[in-house]
Amino acid sequence: MKLFPKQGAVEVSAPQLPAGSAKKPAGTLASAWPLCLLLLAATLAVYWPSGDHTFFILDENDHVTNNPYLAQGLTGAGAVWAFTSVAAFNWHPVTWLSHMAVAQCFGMDPRAHHLANVVIHAFASVVLFLLFLRLTGARRQSLLVAALFALHPLHVESVAWVAERKDVLSTLFGFLALLVYAEYVTKDLKPALYWWALVFFLLGLMSKSMLVTLPVVMLLLDFWPLGRYRSGERDAERPRMSSRFLELVREKIPFFLCSLVVGGIAVYAQQRGGATKSFQAVPLLLRVENSLTAYVKYLAKIFWPVDLGVLYPMPSSVALWQATGSLGLLLLITVWVLLSRRSRPYLAVGWFWFLVTLLPVIGLIQVGSQSMADRYTYIPGIGIFVALAWGAPAPLKKTSYGKGVLWLAALALIAASAALARQQLGYWRDSVSILRHTQQVTADNYLVGDMIGITLARKGDWEGAIGEFRAALGINPKDTAVRRNLAIALTEKGDLAAAIGQYAQALRIRPDDLRMRDLLAGALLAKGEFDAAIGECRLVLERDPRDADAMGTLEAALAQKRRREGGGN
Repeated sequence: MKLFPKQGAVEVSAPQLPAGSAKKPAGTLASAWPLCLLLLAATLAVYWPSGDHTFFILDENDHVTNNPYLAQGLTGAGAVWAFTSVAAFNWHPVTWLSHMAVAQCFGMDPRAHHLANVVIHAFASVVLFLLFLRLTGARRQSLLVAALFALHPLHVESVAWVAERKDVLSTLFGFLALLVYAEYVTKDLKPALYWWALVFFLLGLMSKSMLVTLPVVMLLLDFWPLGRYRSGERDAERPRMSSRFLELVREKIPFFLCSLVVGGIAVYAQQRGGATKSFQAVPLLLRVENSLTAYVKYLAKIFWPVDLGVLYPMPSSVALWQATGSLGLLLLITVWVLLSRRSRPYLAVGWFWFLVTLLPVIGLIQVGSQSMADRYTYIPGIGIFVALAWGAPAPLKKTSYGKGVLWLAALALIAASAALARQQLGYWRDSVSILRHTQQVTADNYLVGDMIGITLARKGDWEGAIGEFRAALGINPKDTAVRRNLAIALTEKGDLAAAIGQYAQALRIRPDDLRMRDLLAGALLAKGEFDAAIGECRLVLERDPRDADAMGTLEAALAQKRRREGGGN
């Protein structure tokens, strides 16, 4: 089996452009540097204020600030850890190395870590512009796609959240892989370019596994604008296209194999970390219903990016009319783009780019407690931008004033995106700000209330934290994690009786929670209820004889009980 197609098996000449686009891709990149600088400057200008922001609450764990390997900078031990660990529910060694590199140069100053995200995002936007310019030769449409990617408010989360370095970094490598792939196709299928594309793809996968769908994106680009499926003989067109499709799939076997391996590692990492939800916790039917509605919600947010938050909780149910209506809309759009694939192939490519690249995070494999997330649109949204950039001119291309109208519309769209992105960026100045905003734009979001409580507790505001935890429990009284946090805050405040009551309620919901029993034993010991503390410790040690917390509390409780009873030291 030959990996690389023969010259006669697929078209290897310059990309075939759709009707109405007479520009040639060759020779356009070298003269595009003024537009690249403009795009770079605009992106940096919008996002530069993030340098004054603090770390987000979810950065303050193994992701960044409390990770000892990252704080040490680039070291041999750190590099080994990066490639062998599945910390923070992920295997992304290149992302870990990028965090270490920033720490090596600038320490743990949040400004440097934020601006690193900004710079990577800005360069990714430039590479995206060069990619579509190389593919199509259409400067205006390519610039519009790249500008929307750079400045769309939905992308603020990926850029402003330091722990989402994996988003911007993997996407940069993914765009580089596609750009080199475009060069490979248009330069007589030179093997060296193919292998360089594979190297960039691997770097992207090792930055974030969501890039697993990139080989399918390559196949979409083969259809349009590369035109590698086309045949000059109409009577034999269908069998020829089928044969060419198989050739193009075979060409990408190494890419698919890399996706399969890294995708498997990602699933293992999430399951090992406990991030993957069981079907008992989130039933299959609910996952399917939520996935269908999430696709439509993502589409709506791309066109109307308001009320954006950092966490949208998973609903307990989805109305039947919402799920069936979403399915109907998705099918209707799919049929429409397929019927128009010959006259307007960019619509099909853009739509399937959106559908396919969202698939790994749409929720069929439920990871975490969210129903959707703005950051998940970082790559998928490009498909809609492509359909918009090449599809919008169609009704106006024959009018005398059409070009002027399109220019004004494009500029207005970019300006509105930039203004909304800057506004959304302002909410990310600190944890409480973005979480309060999320509370305002979502309903019954007890998870965000819990996160606000944790943030306030870390600042020593125990009264404020207790209030947030109680409000969260008012929405979901069965969440034992929130109840545990409330009990810890009550303990710190000195209200041991109330804390013990909260631990007891949590254990009535989850009696097998050994960590909760450890905490309860500690609170009982602090309150002087030694027998009760000893009993809790022994229950824990019966199930886990190596529990260090239980052993320590038991020893302390026995010692203090002896002193109280006058039994010596």
